[in-house]
Amino acid sequence: MTDSTPRIEITVAAPVDIVWHALRDKETIRHWHGWDYDGLDGEIDLIYFTEVDADPVARTLNVQAGDVISLAADGDATQVTLTRAPHGSNPDWDAYYAEITEGWITFLQQLKFAVERQPGAVRRTLFFAGTNESGRDVVAELGLPAGPTVETNLLGEHVKGEVWFRSEHQLGVTVDAWGDGLLVVSGIGPTDEKPDGSAMAVLSTYDLDEARLAELKERWVPWWTERFPADDNLPSEVD
Repeated sequence: MTDSTPRIEITVAAPVDIVWHALRDKETIRHWHGWDYDGLDGEIDLIYFTEVDADPVARTLNVQAGDVISLAADGDATQVTLTRAPHGSNPDWDAYYAEITEGWITFLQQLKFAVERQPGAVRRTLFFAGTNESGRDVVAELGLPAGPTVETNLLGEHVKGEVWFRSEHQLGVTVDAWGDGLLVVSGIGPTDEKPDGSAMAVLSTYDLDEARLAELKERWVPWWTERFPADDNLPSEVD
């Protein structure tokens, strides 16, 4: 990964045709891209289907703002590479360049998880975002171990799982108690571009009933808002 054109690479344990379908079928996309909110369908249309150059033969997808997703067979698996457009190529998006890169890391890992661990399943999510002026370590605050296995008390809930991925700013862990779900968290302290810092958590759950999902939200909201106050510019389940 370079500063000018970051590249994000993951290997998905599934054939190319299946991964390509996961990138081109709207109903499939909504169960790995982003998180549940009223504008999710519109966001999917904008990113993956509006002024997008898709080549099903080459398995390449040139999406909004010039980012390119390419797939290549790797035995029975698929190598997925996302190459960001160079910084400065689109003034409308440059102010959010680093955030978009971080977003793609989250989304591609959620794609991998959905295809490998929850193919065809209905995902329900909780999303939390906030400021991080004190530069808190979200992973440490949640008491998540270094890995590779996870067994801990997560905000009053005993969970087991494994480290799914780790990047410079993000950690993803599987969570058995959420129907074999996925937790992705990130935390960045104050920077020149973002003086308030930022923190984020995406909770992907499967087969939880309304009461169980509500209970999960009820435990997370007060814990999160105390440590990572809301950023009025970001949507969140906290709001």
